[in-house]
Amino acid sequence: MASVGLQFQASAGDADPQSRPLLLLGQLHHLHRVPWSHVRGKLLPRVTEELWQAALSTLNPSPTDSCPLYLNYATVAALPSRVSRHNSPSAAHFVTRLVRTCLPPGTHRCILMVCERSDAFASACALARAFPLFTQRSGASRRPEKKTVTVEFFLVGQDNGPVEVSTLQCLTSATEGVRLAARIVDTPCNEMNTDTFLEEIKKVGKELGIVPTVIRDEELKTRGFGGIYGVGKAALHPPALAVLSHTPDGATQTIAWVGKGIVYDTGGLSMKGKTTMPGMKRDCGGAAAVLGAFRAAVKQGFRDTLHAVFCLAENSVGPSATRPDDIHLLYSGKTVEINNTDAEGRLVLADGVSYACKDLGADIILDIATLTGAQGIATGKYHAAVLTNSAEWEAACMKAGRQCGDLVHPLVYCPELHFSEFTSAVADMKNSVADRDNGPSSCAGLFIASHIGFDWPGVWVHLDIAAPVHAGERATGFGVALLLALFGRASEDPLLNLVSPLGCEVDVQEEDAERDSKKRRLV
Repeated sequence: MASVGLQFQASAGDADPQSRPLLLLGQLHHLHRVPWSHVRGKLLPRVTEELWQAALSTLNPSPTDSCPLYLNYATVAALPSRVSRHNSPSAAHFVTRLVRTCLPPGTHRCILMVCERSDAFASACALARAFPLFTQRSGASRRPEKKTVTVEFFLVGQDNGPVEVSTLQCLTSATEGVRLAARIVDTPCNEMNTDTFLEEIKKVGKELGIVPTVIRDEELKTRGFGGIYGVGKAALHPPALAVLSHTPDGATQTIAWVGKGIVYDTGGLSMKGKTTMPGMKRDCGGAAAVLGAFRAAVKQGFRDTLHAVFCLAENSVGPSATRPDDIHLLYSGKTVEINNTDAEGRLVLADGVSYACKDLGADIILDIATLTGAQGIATGKYHAAVLTNSAEWEAACMKAGRQCGDLVHPLVYCPELHFSEFTSAVADMKNSVADRDNGPSSCAGLFIASHIGFDWPGVWVHLDIAAPVHAGERATGFGVALLLALFGRASEDPLLNLVSPLGCEVDVQEEDAERDSKKRRLV
């Protein structure tokens, strides 16, 4: 494993950059607000005040720029000065890029991140993405030294006081969650199978004092989880539904995060080709995000009941594999005719959301998944797609994405026009659309929603993260920061409160009243 420790400190202290290489990073107008007295101890004797000011004057970000201050030991880098309305004000994606390209090499290094307090959370999560944990390069195991990167924030703007200990702890928990999720997604299936994923869940549970509920293999079939069982029954390592439950005293609502955990997706008998199958180790990105976010949320003090539901399976090929034309009975009680075994994620999630609704009594159900390749076409490589029965939550997801750097953009929610794509002559529905040119990502999400019902009075949110779950050949840990920000008002943590777009409680009753009002107007 790669051995890079990421530490957040109120002050990184002073050091000669030749002994501790340094990257100074921020928007140009923010960098100009850093007094020389604050950076002199990190730059002297190699960099003088005149050289520091000269370097700042040469920066011309378009969209970014950088300038070496002393050989390859110290660098200053500028983020975009402006971003569009669908981007994060923190310019989080550029933070990750600049750290990867501009951070000087070394065993012990330092990053001075200059930003406003409202951008600290997104910036920290972006920094974490630049330091992946998983590697099987033979040289990595032979390096005895422990590499460290110390991060210090210099806050500018209205709320520019010192960084509190509670903020540092929040940043540590969040970034550990991001790196945990990325490590799971980066790990290939010969190591990260359903057994191994369950061990990751148990490890987090033990750390938090929670014993997971696990339903596995033939018990899934016996108890009616036809979606998860049908997808994973041909694999060597059996499928599972696992649940971690945080049930604090005084909780006022019940929230369920449901993650798709397909540890590998061959496509089943509707098999993927040689160019589309590589990378399918990432099909567990939703479950990985739920695990990382759940760990951080509970550590930071989550006030409401929170269930993390993991739908784990390997979509494999074998004598017992599901065939096209097979009909499965799902946990919702609805039957599904299989017309595409490569549309498996919606089957496991249908069981997951049904369980969250029927057995866990959730008021808010959010499922997150690498669900459709069409998501990358619909909303691109950087923005996840959101589909929800609530206009308020659609807007909240977009705002939370901008606040935390995990960007989100809405899909069309219109079940009365789209759900007919799943019409079956012999079952309640098929699992794949008739017309792949008719909003396939929206339709895929609607399939999941149909198993709790389009008239369900609670809040349902679906996040398709197929494209942003990775950048090139590395996982991003996408979704962890988004879940923490979206539900930040349910946390005791002040920083998560700051980045959350919602009120202290999501008022489901207001949603119900709004729907009742609309019904009366229609009558």
